[in-house]
Amino acid sequence: MVRLSCFLALSFVLMLMPAGITAQDKASPKSGVVEAAQNATESWLARVDYGKYGESWDQAAKYFQTKLTRQQWIQALDKVRTPLGKLQSRKLKSATYATDVPNAPAGEYVIIQYKTSFQNMNDAIETVTPMLEKDGSWKVSGYFIKPAP
Repeated sequence: MVRLSCFLALSFVLMLMPAGITAQDKASPKSGVVEAAQNATESWLARVDYGKYGESWDQAAKYFQTKLTRQQWIQALDKVRTPLGKLQSRKLKSATYATDVPNAPAGEYVIIQYKTSFQNMNDAIETVTPMLEKDGSWKVSGYFIKPAP
């Protein structure tokens, strides 16, 4: 079994989640925002799942791109994500709209968690944090994987 010598923070940004995060209330006026962010996230994750690491950097938030180069991102994923093997399953655990995220600029975010299983790690939690860009699109600004408790 692959050991993550990390509890692995791949993005260097948005690793801490604000206290009190819970599943998104579907009746909330922000639910459409959460859905748009989740759709963008799942498209981005598909690139990562298929080993298109460079493309995932290309499609990430500008803020993300200022924190590490494309080559650094590719090397980080080669080192950490590739050994996990193929994606087996991914199930949404929670998605929460936030405007105050530690270690991040002011803005609109959705903190999304998935219960994920990989070929070489059965129980993991993926936390993906898309942010609203100036052009109105949602792009991933943080990605974190850790073994499930």
